[in-house]
Amino acid sequence: MSDTLLIIADSERDANMLYATGMFAPDAFVYFRHRGKSSVVMSDLEIDRAKHEAHVDEVISMTEITKPLEKQLGRRPKFADIVATIFRRRGIRAARVPANFSLVHAEQLRQHRIRVWTDDTPVFPQRELKRPDEVRAIERALRTTEAGIAAGIAMIRASRIAKDGRLMLGGSVLTSERVRAEINIAMIRLGGLGAHTIVAGGDQACDPHDGGSGPLRANQAIILDVFPRDERTGYYGDMTRTVVRGKASEAVHRQFEAVRDAQQAAIKTIRSGIDGHTVHRAVQKVFDERGYKTGTASPNPKSSARQQGFFHGTGHGLGLQVHEAPRMGTVPCRLRAGHVVTVEPGLYYPGIGGIRIEDVVLVTAKGCRLLSNFPVALEI
Repeated sequence: MSDTLLIIADSERDANMLYATGMFAPDAFVYFRHRGKSSVVMSDLEIDRAKHEAHVDEVISMTEITKPLEKQLGRRPKFADIVATIFRRRGIRAARVPANFSLVHAEQLRQHRIRVWTDDTPVFPQRELKRPDEVRAIERALRTTEAGIAAGIAMIRASRIAKDGRLMLGGSVLTSERVRAEINIAMIRLGGLGAHTIVAGGDQACDPHDGGSGPLRANQAIILDVFPRDERTGYYGDMTRTVVRGKASEAVHRQFEAVRDAQQAAIKTIRSGIDGHTVHRAVQKVFDERGYKTGTASPNPKSSARQQGFFHGTGHGLGLQVHEAPRMGTVPCRLRAGHVVTVEPGLYYPGIGGIRIEDVVLVTAKGCRLLSNFPVALEI
């Protein structure tokens, strides 16, 4: 197999390209690593910035490659033409590419007799274990996350309860959309970009990825799941809190306590060398002991939820992607010191509501260190 790695992507959206180069670029460009030396091929627009920002050994001018190529081909060169020209000059005949590499690029490179191959293993396995600077970047994103959640909770707390049970603020109904906007604005001020922020109440919260819509109501659990990307580093924060404006029912109180205790059981279980499935089982054990069953709920005409109980993983890796390896769930995975993972058990029952609490920890040799720092309280 070739020791050459090739990526053609923009680093704004492709985490591997951002990890490889350390610079943001909204348009696709070429990165390759051959015999330990890393190179990028940049347009005139980006070449000067790349020379200062890209964490690579070599910055190649795309124009210097494309000008003679365009005369030779009689058309505008494609990425495959550019890569093939550079590779031929360097005696490179094959390259590994990421699993999400464009099939169009792959077929065009094969026409140039450049063999590309991939498999299901990461091209940068070291991304799993965070360096100290990466941990600091995640902590920074988490401070932004906490500010967003604080803004959302403050808005809900400031609301008054109307006679019909809806929450009111400033003379109008308080909706998921209003709270979401408040959260996202608070994070923008700190350099965090919120996308698909979840503010879901009642039965909407029984679908863990329902963003929430419409009026928020008193005495119902409201899930706030916030996961901004730091615009300076590209690293994500991720945290969830569940609150009730007014009085929570006894069923919601019990559900909240079970989720809180399950999260603590998981955090106490996490350490380097433990299987993520063992952590997941620690959560399931708490829920089983409290009598919370998982399965298919009876169809509810007022809810789209069909599953009930605890039907997702306990946590996932966090970094340049909001969901990355490792994943703590039903599939075995060995935790190692340097992993940064979320711990987010939840319980969801249509007619009662959804409860989820999520924090982020750094796995260490003997345990874990909590990176997020925000109070856990139900009634506000």
